[in-house]
Amino acid sequence: MSGPDVGEKSFASTSLSAHLVRGLVGFGSLIGSLALTPFLGVGALLLLPVGIIALRGCPMCWLIGLAQTISGGRLRRSCTGDSCRLVTR
Repeated sequence: MSGPDVGEKSFASTSLSAHLVRGLVGFGSLIGSLALTPFLGVGALLLLPVGIIALRGCPMCWLIGLAQTISGGRLRRSCTGDSCRLVTR
Protein backbone atom coordinates (compact mmCIF):
# COMPACT_ATOMS: atom_id res chain seq x y z
CA MET A 1 0.00 0.00 0.00
CA SER A 2 1.56 3.31 -1.04
CA GLY A 3 1.12 6.71 0.57
CA PRO A 4 2.33 8.44 3.68
CA ASP A 5 3.51 6.36 6.61
CA VAL A 6 1.22 6.04 9.60
CA GLY A 7 1.50 9.15 11.75
CA GLU A 8 3.08 11.20 8.96
CA LYS A 9 1.08 14.32 8.11
CA SER A 10 1.19 15.83 4.65
CA PHE A 11 0.57 19.52 4.07
CA ALA A 12 1.27 19.24 0.32
CA SER A 13 -1.18 20.39 -2.34
CA THR A 14 -2.05 18.62 -5.57
CA SER A 15 0.02 21.09 -7.61
CA LEU A 16 2.49 23.89 -7.06
CA SER A 17 0.18 26.46 -8.65
CA ALA A 18 -2.70 25.46 -6.34
CA HIS A 19 -0.40 25.77 -3.34
CA LEU A 20 0.84 29.20 -4.41
CA VAL A 21 -2.74 30.42 -4.93
CA ARG A 22 -3.64 29.22 -1.42
CA GLY A 23 -0.64 31.13 -0.09
CA LEU A 24 -1.57 34.28 -2.00
CA VAL A 25 -5.14 34.16 -0.70
CA GLY A 26 -4.05 33.26 2.83
CA PHE A 27 -1.26 35.77 3.31
CA GLY A 28 -3.17 38.43 1.36
CA SER A 29 -6.19 38.02 3.62
CA LEU A 30 -4.13 38.13 6.81
CA ILE A 31 -2.19 41.21 5.73
CA GLY A 32 -5.28 42.84 4.23
CA SER A 33 -7.31 42.38 7.40
CA LEU A 34 -4.72 44.26 9.42
CA ALA A 35 -3.91 46.90 6.79
CA LEU A 36 -7.56 47.69 6.04
CA THR A 37 -8.68 47.95 9.66
CA PRO A 38 -8.07 51.75 9.85
CA PHE A 39 -10.19 52.26 6.73
CA LEU A 40 -12.95 49.64 7.12
CA GLY A 41 -13.00 49.27 10.88
CA VAL A 42 -13.68 46.00 12.61
CA GLY A 43 -15.33 44.61 9.45
CA ALA A 44 -11.88 44.19 7.90
CA LEU A 45 -11.14 41.54 10.54
CA LEU A 46 -13.59 39.26 8.73
CA LEU A 47 -10.70 38.49 6.39
CA LEU A 48 -8.78 36.78 9.23
CA PRO A 49 -10.74 33.49 9.08
CA VAL A 50 -10.34 33.42 5.29
CA GLY A 51 -6.56 33.66 5.70
CA ILE A 52 -6.43 31.03 8.43
CA ILE A 53 -8.53 28.58 6.41
CA ALA A 54 -6.50 29.15 3.22
CA LEU A 55 -3.25 28.50 5.10
CA ARG A 56 -4.73 25.41 6.81
CA GLY A 57 -4.27 26.85 10.27
CA CYS A 58 -0.84 28.44 10.28
CA PRO A 59 1.70 30.09 8.00
CA MET A 60 4.39 27.55 8.99
CA CYS A 61 2.11 24.70 7.89
CA TRP A 62 1.83 26.41 4.49
CA LEU A 63 5.63 26.66 4.24
CA ILE A 64 6.03 22.98 5.14
CA GLY A 65 3.42 22.14 2.51
CA LEU A 66 5.32 24.20 -0.05
CA ALA A 67 8.46 22.15 0.57
CA GLN A 68 6.45 18.90 0.39
CA THR A 69 4.73 20.01 -2.82
CA ILE A 70 8.04 20.93 -4.46
CA SER A 71 9.70 17.66 -3.42
CA GLY A 72 6.69 15.72 -4.70
CA GLY A 73 7.12 13.03 -2.05
CA ARG A 74 10.63 12.15 -3.25
CA LEU A 75 12.21 13.10 0.09
CA ARG A 76 11.48 10.97 3.13
CA ARG A 77 12.86 10.91 6.64
CA SER A 78 14.66 7.71 7.60
CA CYS A 79 15.35 7.18 11.28
CA THR A 80 17.52 4.44 12.75
CA GLY A 81 18.40 4.33 16.39
CA ASP A 82 18.99 7.88 17.55
CA SER A 83 19.71 9.55 14.20
CA CYS A 84 17.55 10.63 11.28
CA ARG A 85 18.41 11.62 7.72
CA LEU A 86 16.65 12.52 4.48
CA VAL A 87 16.62 9.88 1.76
CA THR A 88 15.24 10.01 -1.76
CA ARG A 89 12.82 7.43 -3.08
